[in-house]
Amino acid sequence: QWQFVESGGGLVEPGGSLRLSCVSSGFTMAGYAIGWFRQVPGKEREGVSCISASGALKSYEDVVKGRFTISRDNARNAVYLQMNSLKPEDTAVYFCARAPSTLCMSGSARFDSWGQGTQVTVSS
Repeated sequence: QWQFVESGGGLVEPGGSLRLSCVSSGFTMAGYAIGWFRQVPGKEREGVSCISASGALKSYEDVVKGRFTISRDNARNAVYLQMNSLKPEDTAVYFCARAPSTLCMSGSARFDSWGQGTQVTVSS
């Protein structure tokens, strides 16, 4: 079964940083755009960032622009999310998923290979 494994979450104080990793299991991610999403209990899952298959195109939600950076290493089958200047409102479970194309798309409905997620908690 194709799936991602996310890691790197944890508890951090406001203003701190974390680097999330997303590694694919069972498939080569090189030909696909990959997105990061997050979800808080009781709320809908929201997109955070996305990177095209080549890594040349990146997109960010307005609430994380300037603070988060997405990158990928296709040789390692991995995508990363560097999160700086974290805020309490960034607290959520973060997931990565695969787009059915080389380019990013809006929404999460067409993404697949969802992992279990990694918890990020920003609190003093």
